[in-house]
Parts: sequence; C-alpha cells; structure tokens
Amino acid sequence: MNTSFAIRQQRQEGGAGSRRIIARTLLLPVLLATLFALAACTTARLAYTQAPTLSYWWLDSHFDFDGEQASQVRGDIDGFFAWHRREELPVYADQLRRWQAMAPHDISADEACQQFETARRRLVGASERLIEPFARLAPQLTPAQLEQLNRRQARSNDEFARDFLRGTPEQRLQRRLDATVERYERFYGRLSDAQREGLRQSLAASPWDAQRTQAERERRQADLLQALREAQAQPARARALLRGYAERLVVSPTPGYAAQSEAAIRHGCAQFAALHNSATPGQRERLARQLQGYEKDLQILSAQR
Repeated sequence: MNTSFAIRQQRQEGGAGSRRIIARTLLLPVLLATLFALAACTTARLAYTQAPTLSYWWLDSHFDFDGEQASQVRGDIDGFFAWHRREELPVYADQLRRWQAMAPHDISADEACQQFETARRRLVGASERLIEPFARLAPQLTPAQLEQLNRRQARSNDEFARDFLRGTPEQRLQRRLDATVERYERFYGRLSDAQREGLRQSLAASPWDAQRTQAERERRQADLLQALREAQAQPARARALLRGYAERLVVSPTPGYAAQSEAAIRHGCAQFAALHNSATPGQRERLARQLQGYEKDLQILSAQR
C-alpha cells in the first residue's frame, strides 16, 4: 500500500539499535528518492536502473567528493544495489503481490500501520549494509566538504520552509493537500471531490507540526555536523561519535517530540485507511493494476545480473 503519507513525519524508533538509525538517517533519503521515482516513472525498471547514478549524485551534491572518494563511493553504491537487486527485490515483489490481494478489501488504521512497519523494517534492514562504508568515508571528509553539507542543509531548510511554513494557514494546507492528492492519484486515479475533502479535513486535523519538525530537523543537522567535525579530529572515534549521534536520533532531547511524531504516524495510518475504504471498485482495480505492474518490473529486475 502507499506509505508516503507517513514518510514526511520522520518517525522516531524508541529502543532501536543505533546502527539501524545511522543507516536509516544516512541512506534513507537516497532510497526514498528511488521509491518516489518508482511511483512517478513509467516503469520501476527505468527508475531502478538509474538508482545507482541518482544515489551518487545526491550524495555528491551534499559532500562534493574528490576523485578518490568518488571512486570509493561509486563502488560502494554499485555493490549495494547489486546485493539489493539479488536479495531484496524478490521480497518486495512478494509484498506487492500480497498488497494486490488486499486492494479490493477495506483496511483498518491498524492494518495500514502494520503494512507501513513491514516496509519500514525491510528498508532499515537493507540500509544497515551501508553502515561500514559510511564509517570508512566519514574520517576522510574535509572541513570544506562539511561546509558543503552545511550549505545543503540550509538549502533543504529553505525548501521545507517554502513548502510548509510560508503563506497563510490556508495556503499551507492547500500545498499539503495538493501533494497528498498527487501521491494518491498515482495509484488510485482521479479522486472525487468527497475524497479530496476528506483528505483536507484529515490534514487540517493532523497532529503533525511543521514548525516543530523544522526545529528538530535543524537540531539533527547541527548534531550531525558536530559529530562529523569531531570525527575529523579523532578518526579512531568516528564510529563511536556516529553512534552517539544516532542515540540522540532514537531519543530526541527535544521534550515531547517522540510522542508528537508517533501521533502523526498513527494519524497518517487512519488517513490512508479512510481514503482506501472510500475508493470505488474502479479505483481499487487501478491500485491493484499499478501494484501488479511494479511487481512484474521487480521480478524482471531481480532476474537480471
């Protein structure tokens, strides 16, 4: 099922291991970019074939790698996707087949969250394979490269503010609604006026707080930069420094943030369930066809070596 409703809420995982959080934080933007491309491209095959190059470009835009680093990072990315194609895509194809069977039926909010958790756990498990390559790379990063990361973070914050903080409350709600409708219509086709209104009401009632999210983003960004700068001075402590950063991702020092984030996830699950349960037979059939198309693409990709 479509889980994009929850991704923007940046769920925290109390009690998870720090290695998982490092992987999720550093690789998740790359993998999510690939997943969004799957939904937007004509075929998943096209998006996935381009994923190694797109992943490198995304990372390079944040760190501006030198020649030796570029070769190392490209090799690590290629190795990851070779493994991912062989081991993970068949599992994703099986999951898509199960979702096709679910598509004609109503779903509860709890069931929606269960499906989200299944996908999240698989994604985090895959991203663990990038921990060691990042640990090798971190001490090699120069002060200039960390400044490049800082600039990219500032740009990202400006983009977030543009999308979620600027304008009147109604304008901000409309932008969120437009993006949400676009994501759902990729799978269900044209939504009715009643469905759009239901989404508007759900978004208006959401506990998600853009200002609080931006503040937490900035805290995490500063924390990451500090950990990386210390890794330049103490390369032998790079892993320990990153693990400390990861622990502060698991349990944010910001009071109340984890509870608010969890509430937003639960609200997103309820939103998805309500939209799906309002879908017409034709919309559910279209959803099943979309999922079937992705399943076939992943089967073809996983058979390629």
